[in-house]
This record gives sequence, C-alpha cells and structure tokens, in this order.
Amino acid sequence: MPELPKSVEIVEVAARDGIQNEQTILSVDTKLELIRRAIDAGARRLEVTSFVNPRRVPQMADADDLAARLPRGAARYVGLALNARGFERAVAAGLDEANCVVVASDTFNRRNQGVGTEDTLATWAEIAQAAKGRIGTGLTIGAAFGCPFEGEVPLARLLEVVERAMAHPPDELALADTIGVASPADVLERVGAVRRAFPDVPIRLHLHNTRNTGLANAWAGIMAGAVTLDSSLGGVGGCPFAPRATGNIPTEDLVYMLDRAGISTGLDLDGCIAAAEWLEAQLGHTLPGMVMKAGGFPAPEAA
Repeated sequence: MPELPKSVEIVEVAARDGIQNEQTILSVDTKLELIRRAIDAGARRLEVTSFVNPRRVPQMADADDLAARLPRGAARYVGLALNARGFERAVAAGLDEANCVVVASDTFNRRNQGVGTEDTLATWAEIAQAAKGRIGTGLTIGAAFGCPFEGEVPLARLLEVVERAMAHPPDELALADTIGVASPADVLERVGAVRRAFPDVPIRLHLHNTRNTGLANAWAGIMAGAVTLDSSLGGVGGCPFAPRATGNIPTEDLVYMLDRAGISTGLDLDGCIAAAEWLEAQLGHTLPGMVMKAGGFPAPEAA
C-alpha cells in the first residue's frame, strides 16, 4: 500500500457549485450563514460564488453583493469565472482566487461557455497574464473523464487540452468529473498522466457522486498524488448545463473517510454534519450525504 499523505486540503463548494442548480434560490444572508457555518466547521478555502450571466444561472445573481459582505480574514475565497469579464469581476470583488474553466470537449464548452474550447484556451492565456500580481488562479479542466454530449473523452484529448492550457500555468490545475462518470482506475490513470507531464503543478480534483463512485474516486486521486479535493456539505450540487450531473462528494462523508484513515483535513466532522443538516433545512429537501444521516463512528455502549 502506498504511503498515505499526512493531510489533504478540502475546498468547500456548497455556496457555489452546491446550490447553483437548486430550485430554491437562497438569499445573500442565507448564503453568508452557510459560509460562516462552513468556516466554523474548519473550512479555510471556499468557492463562494460564480461571476456569470444571472439570466443563465439566477442562483448566482448576487455574486458582487455576496463578495462585498464576506467575513474577510477567516478563509480564502474563490470565485468561478468563465470568461474575461467574469475574471475582472472576481478581481474587483477582492477575492483571493479566480477559478477558470476550460472544458475538454468542444460541445460541452459551447453549452457551458458559449464558445469552443479553442476560444476558451485563448481567453485563458489572456487571463493568466492579467492575473499576475492581482489574484491567485486555478484552472479547471471540465469533463475531464467524460462528456454528456460527446461521450468518452480520450486521454490523448485531455492531455492535449492540459498541455495547451499549461503554456500559461495556473497556480493550481483541477480535473473535473463534471458528470460523475469516472472510475477509480480512470482517476489513477488521468491524474497520473497529468502529474507525469507537469510534476510541479498542484492537482485538485472536482468529483461528482452521480453514480456513487465519488468517494472511491477521491481515494484513488489521493493515491495518485492529488493534494486538494472539492466537496460540498450534504453532497448538494450539480451543473445546470450537464444533464443529470447531480451532487458533489459530501464534505462530511469525505472528512469521515479521511479521518478514519488518519489523514488530516482540518475540518471537524460534527461541525460539518450540523452545517449539512442546516443546509438541508434551508433547501427544503433531503440531501444525499450519508454521514449526516448515520453520524460518525459509534461510541461503545456503556457496560
């Protein structure tokens, strides 16, 4: 068995990817309370909003207002940006990082961002240059394990897009299983291939649990050398532009697994469970997380 890392970073994404596909649109005050509860549970890096067209994603229409009211100094805040305008809004909002996206399949890139992958790669080159000295950058390769419109995304295609993107290196590169189709073998192969090609860039994984493989894929990613994982409280989440792309890995499930393996995350399991239960009440429907229902490891019964 490979040596386990001592720690893994978790990026809490409930306030962005978690709620962007929900029918219930949360108020700014409710979103800020969600962020506060996540921070109280130990989250120190959070993706809090996306700077996108509010007509396409109405759940994110309050991005600038939310950013202006964030509790500064408590954590690092990330905003999603799909184009140059969104990037400049993230900078103006004073966020710590802009997370940009290039989709590995051209069809999905057009559905998600309105232009082809080539156009978005060109935009990324401009953003990477403009970001220097202004804001941290992450670049997510969407549909890195499969596309809802084109089907399989060959490894050669993924590496081609990564190589083009890495001509202008981000601070961090993420591989996203946007529609939750990856297997642990896929994760081992693709994270390994990217790490061999670009050993110096930190790898983050954005995994969806659509087909109940999310935690297994997270473990495979850690074994392959990914150092950061995205997750959302309660497992809430989904992409508005990808059919059936349901929930993220539940944060509390991920924390439980890593705690039991002796891998530190800095998050408190009970605090994560309480925050997930609170979010479930705000959204008004059952969330898919398992540990929020079962609790942590049971205490022994008294003799």
